[in-house]
Formats: sequence, structure tokens, C-alpha cells
Amino acid sequence: MTVPATPGGAEEAGRGQQDSEFRKEMGPWANFALGFTYLSPVVSTYTLFGTALADGGPPMIWAFVMAGCGQFLVALVFGEVVAQYPIAGGVYPWARRLWGRRWAWMTGWVYMWALLVTITSVAYGAGPYIAILLGFRVTVHTTVLCTIALIAVAVAINYAGTKALSWAALIGFSAELIGALVVGVILLTTHRFHGLGVLFDDFGAAGGGSYLPVFLGAAIIGFYQYYGFEACGDVAEEVPHPGRVIPKAMRRTIYVGGAAATFTCLTLLLAVVDYRAVISGEDADPVVRVLFDALGEAGARVVMAVVLISFLSCTISLQAAAGRLIYSYARDEMIIGHRLLRKFSPTRAVPEYALLVAAVVPALIAFGSLISTDALTKIVSFAILGIYAAFQMVVLAALRARLKGWKPSGENRLGRWGLLVNAGALAYGIFAIVNISWPRTPDVPWYDNWIVLLSGGVVVAVGLLYMFTTHHYGRSDAPSGSAVPD
Repeated sequence: MTVPATPGGAEEAGRGQQDSEFRKEMGPWANFALGFTYLSPVVSTYTLFGTALADGGPPMIWAFVMAGCGQFLVALVFGEVVAQYPIAGGVYPWARRLWGRRWAWMTGWVYMWALLVTITSVAYGAGPYIAILLGFRVTVHTTVLCTIALIAVAVAINYAGTKALSWAALIGFSAELIGALVVGVILLTTHRFHGLGVLFDDFGAAGGGSYLPVFLGAAIIGFYQYYGFEACGDVAEEVPHPGRVIPKAMRRTIYVGGAAATFTCLTLLLAVVDYRAVISGEDADPVVRVLFDALGEAGARVVMAVVLISFLSCTISLQAAAGRLIYSYARDEMIIGHRLLRKFSPTRAVPEYALLVAAVVPALIAFGSLISTDALTKIVSFAILGIYAAFQMVVLAALRARLKGWKPSGENRLGRWGLLVNAGALAYGIFAIVNISWPRTPDVPWYDNWIVLLSGGVVVAVGLLYMFTTHHYGRSDAPSGSAVPD
């Protein structure tokens, strides 16, 4: 039967927040800042600006609008679900209540690997900026070493506890937003070479053919931008009044983060002197070129330092989300090593071993990237695929529950719009997954061309094998399928 709402946000018997080991030390603004720094407009834009511009020319900026609208629908669905089930771990416990144990196990498995790969992608993207700031040559090996160093610093901050996480999120949010605005205004006023008309001119990126396939390839920058809002729900047991606070934080993350990312991308676009040089590959790093040309070496290095704060805060937020998912998984005895992974630090109130996994596995993935060409794009693409797949497993579970009679009873409800919003979120998610998985490099070996889909298939296949051979999904007595009336 449907779990009734309570003043605290529909907390459940059997796995409610009354028995949570977390401390409620994260306020509304810190919760929003956590989502913002995970979404991180500077990280996503600076990481993929050159790739997206080379693939699609200036009109690639419209990918932010497309992805923002689609993911806003997903955020609305998540806000309704988390208001009824404010439980640490996010998509795994939500899927468990909305559908059942097996579906939840696979949702958590896919999301866990996607988060771990996303941690690698963010830290990997910081490598070139660390090299520029510290003045050494950028190579694949130095990038991997910088990736591991950033992951280590992030996990050390996470080990300090919820208050440290909150402060790191707020500092990262402030530095990123102020930095993006200041740099953007400087570029617009002192280093602008184009008018807004360039946003409708591909400058030959389509090669004389249809622009749609080119745009969809460049849209990776938009897909990479708009996730992170779910992190607000991953820490639900650390937020007072989560049924009211978290849905607002999720929506605010989309509004503010999306606007900041679009503004950052726009100012960089108008400051690029020669688009055709980027599209041809002659200018391989337009962001660095723009910053050094506009700000000089000293100014550019200051910006690099602010950018690195953004990368670090994003990595911290991702690790926090991954650690809490793994802990939630282990708390329900859903994975091997659950006795160790559910252990809590009594002094800092954090899942220390789960956080360690969220550091070690991304570091190993960074080493593994040495075997692939264009490693960053492949890592990012798989991260997006996994996150979007996990999101849509929750969206589908919510839609199924609605059709079977689920009536959300938390403090945040969509009312009569719920079914339409839910269906729209699912349609967008399926479109995005197909687009992300589509191979676009026929000149490389087939396994490299299909590596994103192959990697996703391996994760799912291994997950299914693991699930049906260990039967860990059936061990816990935590509520499952409770959204659907008997």
C-alpha cells in the first residue's frame, strides 16, 4: 500500500530517517550548492567546449537549451519521489520503493558505475588546467597523475564529515559562480569578436550536409551539463525537512546551473577569433587560447586556479553521492563486502569504506584510460550513458507505479500534471541515451567506435550475472514496491 505522508516527508517504518546514522547538518543552501557543484557549469563547459565547437560550430550552444528542458522534467519527477522517500542513496532506494528489489539492484549497479566513471571524467578534465597552472607539459601520463591527485584531495575532504562537505560545496559554488560571471563579463567587454548571429552559423561544421547529425554529435556538452541535481537527494538523511528542501534545491540547480553554463559557453564562443581553425583541428584548445589572449598569462593563471576549485568541488560532490549510494546499497546487504561498506565513522558520521571505494575505483579507471584513443570523450560519454540510464530506470519505475495506482503523498506533488511530466521525461531520456550511444567515428577500430555502448553492455551483463548468482537483492527487509497499492 502507499506509504502515508508524515510531517517529516513521508518517512517510512523499517528504513526511515529515525534510525539513520547520518547527522542532519546540511542546510538548504548547502544542499543546493552540492547539486550545483556536482552539475558544475564551469567543469562541463571547459571540459567539452573545444570538442563541441569542433564538432558542431557555434550553434552547439543550443544543446544547453535542449538538454536543460529535458532534464528539468526528470528533476520534477525526482523531486516528487524524494519528497515521499527521503532516503540516502538516491536512485537505488527510490527504484526499490517504486518497483521492487531486482529493479532497484540493477538501477543502483548502473548508477554506481556511472558515478565512479563520472568522478574520473571530472578529475581527468582538470589535468590540463593543473599542468598549465603549475607550468609543466601536458601529456597523457601527467594528466592521469593529476587525476589521481585531485581524487585523493577530494576524498580527504569528504572524510572530514558533512559540515566539511557543506562548506566545500558552498565555497565551490561561490568561487565558480563569481568566477564565471567575472570572466564572462571581461570577455564580453574586452575580447568579443562576434555578434549573436554566429549562434545560427555552423561555419562549415556540417560540411555541406544536414546540420542535425552534426548538432546531435556536439550535443554531448549539453547532456554532460545537466545532471547533478540528483545529488541533492543522495544526502536526504542529512537535510532537515527534506520533502520541502530537496525538490526546491533540485529545480534551483537546473535554473542557476543551466543559466551559468549557457552564459559561460556564450562568452567563450564570442571570444573565439577563428571558428574554422577549431573545426579543422588547427586550434585544439580554444578555451586556453581565449583566456591567455584576453587576460594575459597572470590573469589566465588566476582563472585556472578558480577553474581548479570548480573541478575539485565537483569531484567532492560526486564522491559524496557515490559514497552514500554504496553505503545505502551495503546497508541493505545488496553487495559483496556489505559489512565493511556499511561501516560508519562514529566521529565524522561518514561511510568511510564506501568513500574509499569512490576514490580507488575512479583512480583505477584513470589508469585504464591509457589504452584508448580520445580517452576523455570516451570516459565522458560512458559516464553520461550510465547516469542517464539510471535516471530513466527511476523515471520508468515512477511511470509504471503511476499507471498501477501510485498517488504521491509527499510534500512535493505534481498533481494532475504528474503523468504527462513523467512520460515526457522518459521520452527525452530514451532519445538522449540513443544519441549518446550512437557511434560516430567509423575510421577507428570497431571496438573503439562502439566503446560507449560496449562498456554499458558489459556493466549491465556483469550486473545481471552478479545479481542472479549471488541473490544479494533478496537479503534486505527494507521496503520494496511499497509505492504500488496491493
